[in-house]
This record gives sequence, C-alpha cells and structure tokens, in this order.
Amino acid sequence: MMKKLLLVCIALLGVVEGHAKLWLPSIFNDHMVLQQQSEVLVWGWTTATDEAVTVFGSWNDEKVVAKAYQGTWSVKLPTPKWGGPYTLTIEGHEKIVLNNILVGEVWICSGQSNMEWTPEMGLLNAEEEIATAKYPNIRFFTVPKHTSTAPQDDTPGKWAVCSPETMRKFSSVAYFFGRELHKNLAIPIGLINTSWGGTPVETWIQREAIERNEDLLNASKKLEQYDWWPSSPGLAYNAMIHPLLNFKIAGCIWYQGESNRQNIPSYYKSFPLLIHTWRKAWHKEFPFYFVQIAPYKYDNPQDNDAAFVRDAQLHTLKTVEHTGMAVTNDIGNLENIHPVNKQDVGRRLALWALHGTYNVDGIVPSGPIYNSMRQTKKNKIVITFDYAENGLKKKGNELTGFTIAGEDRVFHSAKAKIVDNTVVVSSKAVKDPIAVRFAFSNAALPNLYNNENLPASAFRTDNWEVTE
Repeated sequence: MMKKLLLVCIALLGVVEGHAKLWLPSIFNDHMVLQQQSEVLVWGWTTATDEAVTVFGSWNDEKVVAKAYQGTWSVKLPTPKWGGPYTLTIEGHEKIVLNNILVGEVWICSGQSNMEWTPEMGLLNAEEEIATAKYPNIRFFTVPKHTSTAPQDDTPGKWAVCSPETMRKFSSVAYFFGRELHKNLAIPIGLINTSWGGTPVETWIQREAIERNEDLLNASKKLEQYDWWPSSPGLAYNAMIHPLLNFKIAGCIWYQGESNRQNIPSYYKSFPLLIHTWRKAWHKEFPFYFVQIAPYKYDNPQDNDAAFVRDAQLHTLKTVEHTGMAVTNDIGNLENIHPVNKQDVGRRLALWALHGTYNVDGIVPSGPIYNSMRQTKKNKIVITFDYAENGLKKKGNELTGFTIAGEDRVFHSAKAKIVDNTVVVSSKAVKDPIAVRFAFSNAALPNLYNNENLPASAFRTDNWEVTE
C-alpha cells in the first residue's frame, strides 16, 4: 500500500514539473532595446520549486545563474556599447530565446494627452511623416491605459520595430524625440510610452508620497473625478510606472500640466515631487526633460491659471537638477488643445538631451530663460536671460507680452525693447516699477526669441502668492 502511494506521489510530482512555467515580464520580448554600457536587471517568475535559471546575451555569451526564491528570480547582466541585433536566452526547466534585441538608449515617455497623441489622432504633414517612418533601430513599447490601487509587477505590452504601420499608432512627441536622437547619435533608441490623456500629476505619484504632505493631499481631493481617466493619487503610477522600475533607462520626457489648472499652488510642489520620487524609485538621478504647456484659450483667454502652471514648470526647471524644459508658446493652437506640430516639440526635447545628456557640442538647448532683473533710475526694469549669449530678436515690429507693476501689484501693458542681450521694460502708468511678467495669460502668443530661433519662456519676476 505504501509503495503504491509513493508511486502516485512521484507521478503527481512529474505532472506538476511537466506543467511548470517559466516567464518574463512583458517589457522583455523580441525587438526590445536594452540600455547600453550598464548592468541591466533581467527578472521573471517560475512555478518550479527552487529552480536555477541561466541567462546570457549573445553579445558576450557569459552565463549568469540565479536561484529562484518563492517563485521569483533575477540576474544582473552587463551590456556592451550600443549595437545588435542580439539574442537573450533564459534557460531553466524550459528555454526562452528573445530575438532581434538592440543595445542603445532607452527613454520613458509619459504625461497626458499631448504625449499620448498619435499621428492618426492629428499631426502636421501626417501622411508624409508616416510614410517615411522607416527606422528599424528605433523601437516602441506602449503601456496600455489601466489603473491599480496597489503597485504591480507587470504590465501588458510588447516591443515593436519602428515602421509606418507601428509609428502611426505611437506617441508623436516620443517618436520625433527618438528620431532626433537617432539621427544625431546614430545609435539604437528604445521608447517606452506610458501616458494617459487628462491625467493630473498626482495620479502618477506614489500615494504614500502625496499622503506624507498634507497640502498635497488636500489639493488632490479637489481634483475632479472622471470615468475616463484616473485622478486619485497613485492609480496610474501603480499600474503604468511601477512595473517598469527595474528596467534600466537613460532618462524621461514628460508632457503634462493642463489638468493641474484645478489646483495650481500645489503644482509648484507636486511636479518636482514626481521627479524626485521617480528618480528614487529607479535608483538613478536620470535626466528629466519636459514640455511647458502651450497657449490655449480655455474658457477665458485672459485668465492666467495656465500661465501659473507654466510658471510652476519654469520653477521646476530652476530648482530641480538635471532637468530641461521645451517651450512651445510659438507652436500651439488657441483653438486646439492638441496642436498638430509635434515635430518641433520632439526636436526641442531632443535638444536638451543632446546638450545635457549626450554632451553634443554646439547645441543651444533652449530659448531665453529669465535670469534676473534690475531697476534703473529712469523707472525701467532691465531683464537678463540665460541662453541669450548669441543675441535676442523679436518677430514683428514690437515686442509683445510684457506687463509691469508697482507696489500696488496692478500690472499694466508695457513697452519692451531689446538692448544688447537684455530686454528693457517700462510703462508711463507705473512710475516706480518693481515687477515684470511676460506672456502671463492662458492664450499669450509672445514674440521674443534668441538667435537660435527658440522662443522665450513665460516668466514673472515677482514671488507673490499664488491663489486658487
């Protein structure tokens, strides 16, 4: 009887082992891009007991072995300088071979609808851009829109080779950013699009990080709730960012902000918090380049709630290291919150990366950024700028968009004149000016540029309190 029972147990174990499964997160599949010259983590799961898993890449054939613990295994694998295609082999009780893998630069691309927007949804010269999108060394991964109340270890999705068929359904901004890097660096580029139209910044931040700050928590409760996108803290982060944290990246690009017009004062804190918490979660002070939201008339073009969002973005540029901001006040559309010129958005983000991450010589990454002000004895204010070393210029007969105020904090339209690499601002209505604002309304269309033909950012010289 005991012998028969033993044989049954052995047979059952054979069935279990025969149906055991070895698998990887979806971010590991054919056509993927791995970050070059780094130690990447390769991880996965198994249902086999105490399984030894061997991993090796064809770029060096050095096998690395991991012992599964409670069904989870991981190995660290060194990657070479860019190149490929390669294979990645994972072998345990079964064998998985991933093909057509490249080693290059990997970027996270996130935000709301202007990052999500695809060529099919609306793009300048869409037919031509789609037809010429033949870059086999650019690869796409799109994280589908979904939420979770708890951090997830995996997300659906798969890598695709850039082609007219795949590019037309991928983020336009991400594609043009990647294309610019690829053309200038001549290396493979991997783009991970994880974005969701309408989402406020809070839903992309760990809930615990929001809850630790009473002001941010209270501000998050004021956000409108919608059925078609998440607003509560952490919901998008848990499902669409957390599963990617172990995947080695070069950096991040971001296009978001419109939805935080609902709680402007907190955006000065929540946007930097997103950057800090993502970097901490990835264990890397990676570069973070973002888009300053474009002009749009909203309900009232003369309101300035969107202007304060832009100011919060400028504040982030100035206070958070390794960031860059693409200014878009000359390529927006007052009638369309999704302007179709995504080419220049991607190119301007790429300028920051080429300058700040890849140290390409001769690149000016930005238009004029406010640096400082000084008052003159002739009731004028002189404004100095960064990224204006080669000169300033205006497009049109007169500079527009400048206002000036005195102690009463009432702003009046001002005359502005370029003098060398500065702008001198004045108004007969303000005898003792103390503050200047530029392009400070929702629908402002200013005309100040540097000689690299990049537009100046909206700014304010005052630090007067922002109210809801």
